[in-house]
Amino acid sequence: MSDADRTSGSSSPQPPPSETPQLPVPPVAGEIFGERLAQAIRYTELLATAGVERGLIGPRETDRLWQRHVLNCAVIAEAVPADADVVDVGSGAGLPGIPLALARSDVRVELLEPMERRCLFLQEVIAALDLESQVSVRRGRAPDAGIGPDGRRFGVVVARAVAPLERLGAILLPMLQPDGVMLAMRGSRILAELQDARGSLGAQGWHPVDVVVCGEGRVDEPSRVLRAVRAAELARAESKKGRGDGERHDGRQVRRTARDSRRSREAGRDRPTRGQSRST
Repeated sequence: MSDADRTSGSSSPQPPPSETPQLPVPPVAGEIFGERLAQAIRYTELLATAGVERGLIGPRETDRLWQRHVLNCAVIAEAVPADADVVDVGSGAGLPGIPLALARSDVRVELLEPMERRCLFLQEVIAALDLESQVSVRRGRAPDAGIGPDGRRFGVVVARAVAPLERLGAILLPMLQPDGVMLAMRGSRILAELQDARGSLGAQGWHPVDVVVCGEGRVDEPSRVLRAVRAAELARAESKKGRGDGERHDGRQVRRTARDSRRSREAGRDRPTRGQSRST
């Protein structure tokens, strides 16, 4: 355990002004955050100081916090419906949940994070940014959060590099309402990842599934996002489903289902064509 971990419960994420790095604010930040630009600047400063000190952000990431992290996460607001209840799974330092909340005052965001020291950091950041009425923190794991009598169902679930798509879809499905939307931020290989996982995602109950690019023409590093909708028919099917029918109690798809799904679709799997590189 580091010194930062030992003191995370009592220290504040607000460093002395002399220690706050001067990070140039990209002009587009004003367009994206509007009246909340000052809060976005403060959040970026907290990531560069307390976030680095507590091991939530790598020290080499400081110079690219705006483009690679804050703005890159904020632009996924383009894919979030109005007035949505959003859960950010594996929130870590609050990415993408906090930039999303700052960019969209109409949405409510819950930051789901299993590690206590990270939850403490998130609570301190929320207080520092005066976001208590819009953003909350919950300590827990995604497989458990949407299950049982206390499980909550959300309209949108967002995740940033949490798990492979096949596994991620199975984990997040129980957390969504029928017709709820999964937004999974991925890297440059998103189309290849989706091609491999498409059969399993369909078998789990995701339809339609496509890829959207958020922030194109606005930020230097647009976000590639897998957008998948939880099929409404799944709600009725779940009531008849037993634990031996392919879905475990924790929402994870058993390997047999994914394997059979891949085999059944292998021969007829269509490939992306020109003009269709962003959807499947």
